[in-house]
Amino acid sequence: MPAPIGSVPALSAASATVFSIGIVFLGYWGMYEPTAWRAADVVVFVLALAGFACLGLVPWMATSPVEPETSDARIRIARHLFLTGVVSIWLAVAVSAVF
Repeated sequence: MPAPIGSVPALSAASATVFSIGIVFLGYWGMYEPTAWRAADVVVFVLALAGFACLGLVPWMATSPVEPETSDARIRIARHLFLTGVVSIWLAVAVSAVF
C-alpha cells in the first residue's frame, strides 16, 4: 500500500524541526562549559547524537527509491527512525533535567 500523498515532505519537515529543537537544547544545555563532564552528561550527549543521527537519516530514507513503486517499505523505516530520534532527543532532555 503506498504512503499517503504528502507524507514524505511532512516527515522530512518534522524531522528537521525536531533536529533544530535538539540543537537549541544542546546549546542551552551548555555542552561547551569548562567544567568536567559527569556520567550523566555523557549519557545526555550520546542520546542526543543518536537522535540526531536518526533524524538526519529520515529524509534520505523517505526519498530513496523502492521496487515496486507502490511499496512503502522505506517510508516505514523512515517513520521508525523519526520515532527513535524523537524519543532519543526527549530522553536526553529528561536525563539533563533530572540529573
